[in-house]
Amino acid sequence: MRFTDHLYTAARPIWDAQLEHPFVRGIADGSLDPETFKNWVRQDYLYLKEYSRMFAWGAAKSQRLDSMGWYAKLLDLILNLEMGLHRSYAERFGITLEELEGEQMWPTARAYTDFLVRTAADGDMADLVAALLPCAWGYAYVGEGIASGEKPSDERYADWIAMYVSPEFTGARDWLIDEMNRLAEGATAEKRERLTEIFVLSSRYEWMFWEMCWQTERWAPELRKPLSVTPPQRSARFHQG
Repeated sequence: MRFTDHLYTAARPIWDAQLEHPFVRGIADGSLDPETFKNWVRQDYLYLKEYSRMFAWGAAKSQRLDSMGWYAKLLDLILNLEMGLHRSYAERFGITLEELEGEQMWPTARAYTDFLVRTAADGDMADLVAALLPCAWGYAYVGEGIASGEKPSDERYADWIAMYVSPEFTGARDWLIDEMNRLAEGATAEKRERLTEIFVLSSRYEWMFWEMCWQTERWAPELRKPLSVTPPQRSARFHQG
């Protein structure tokens, strides 16, 4: 049993909860309100700026030349392919580049990216990969999970699904899984427990990111209307004991 098999078992309930989230289901069947999807385009664009720093840290910290090359390759994949696709999506949804660049990161996205960058800066290479892997692996999991169904009528959502099951992204996932197993080889039980904790926490943030976009999360001082006494109905949250 590889270490990533253990990580998969630990995080799968959270990933399955992502598949059932109304935001993801809306992409899958094409029913998601485009205004809600715009939340994801704007916030994920900002997220990717910070996420890409993980791979820069990986290239800087790695002791193996081939690993350095892969981290550099994946950094290029994010900055010059994935973010380019986000800019293309933004245009298709009527969002200008100026609006993308001027967007403010919402609370959950800020907390998630701060956690990622802090882990990359303070932790070792195994910590770094455990933190970044749930994004690469989780999006492929979601993409493959909904790609097996009927293609959504909205071509924009169909293209989104195709992006995360493409060879470029699944290949990146596969390399990172192998890298995680290499880095965890020979780790103590205590270290493996710590890596699992990091991996599960990142997976939880992935679920929260969908929820953030679904709920149109905002920083409280910027609310333009009084807070309701009765909170709005929220989708069922995933809780892990």
